[in-house]
Amino acid sequence: MSDTENLKLTPLYNSHLALGAKMVPFAGWMMPVQYTEGIIAEHKHTRTLVSIFDIFHMGEFRVKGGTSAAALDKILARAVADQKPGTCRYNFLLTEKGTAMDDLIVYRIAEGEFYIVVNAGTKDTDAARFRELLPQGISFADESDSTAKIDLQGPESANVLEALGLKKESLPGYYKWINASIKGIPCLLSRTGYTGELGYEIYFPAGKSESMWNLLLEQKDVKPAGLGARDTLRLEMGYPLYGHELNLKTTPVEAGFGEILKLGDKRDFIGSDVLRNSQPGRLLVGIELEGRRAAREGTKVLIGGQEAGIVSSGAFSPSLEKAVAMAFISKDFKTAVGMELELATDRFKVSGRISELPFYRKGTARMSLGG
Repeated sequence: MSDTENLKLTPLYNSHLALGAKMVPFAGWMMPVQYTEGIIAEHKHTRTLVSIFDIFHMGEFRVKGGTSAAALDKILARAVADQKPGTCRYNFLLTEKGTAMDDLIVYRIAEGEFYIVVNAGTKDTDAARFRELLPQGISFADESDSTAKIDLQGPESANVLEALGLKKESLPGYYKWINASIKGIPCLLSRTGYTGELGYEIYFPAGKSESMWNLLLEQKDVKPAGLGARDTLRLEMGYPLYGHELNLKTTPVEAGFGEILKLGDKRDFIGSDVLRNSQPGRLLVGIELEGRRAAREGTKVLIGGQEAGIVSSGAFSPSLEKAVAMAFISKDFKTAVGMELELATDRFKVSGRISELPFYRKGTARMSLGG
């Protein structure tokens, strides 16, 4: 019991229990990993209809000040100064060595105001880092405890919002956000997510958590989904999970994000010199396995019988009906799509081949809503 005594509970903890959720520790929180129908059913429901996820554990920061854009431009790995109000941008907080302290999303609220969403396990160190680096005259506020977050994900998610009174033509475009009201609950609504499907992330006052959850759950085709399905959905899309594909020993370049960093530009940011002047020692690849047996994090990758790398994430893919994995391969080994390899533990070996990412290519994340 002592291992779980200090874990935080989301405002929806009792709601999850009432729905039959299996609760597990995650990043300092007790979170639902699955509900009664199981991970595969929740995964498929999200791919075909619509699910809701309790993401209260994530962190939310607000940065304000006349020079906040220029300051964040020097701190974060992707440009911020050219980001327009009403948009969101995937970004990275790096060490001086160019390794990832966190991956995050930056929302530009106004010319001198930003909203930054960070991972739960790195929230406190991220906050300390921003406070250390932001110059005087720029305010920083950690709004995590007062902010609730529910992700509405799946091809039917826009129809759910329409049924709740929002006009479909007013919904934000891909990686954009709006201020909205859902049945009287004020919220920031962004067309973002971690599943590869059409979806929205909803930020609103923590005290309205049960009201918002129940409103969404009452809508046609909406079911709850837990962290298990969230993980298999993101893995099929090749999305990184902090602590696996990104960490303090890994650069965004190694994880496959070199192109979006635009290192050829002259903009300097923390870690930029290292990233520009060094070659990655390893690169992230996708691997499709033969059969359903998954290779978990830490499994060795063998090419020609030689140890070439290590698995960062692996699971059975409900959409592909086979196991898939992502792995870092040493630069000493030439790789190509279709190349055969083996994944090996002390107990078993499984055969596979290098695959393009994403594994799943039918996602609706960018679909047009028409009109």
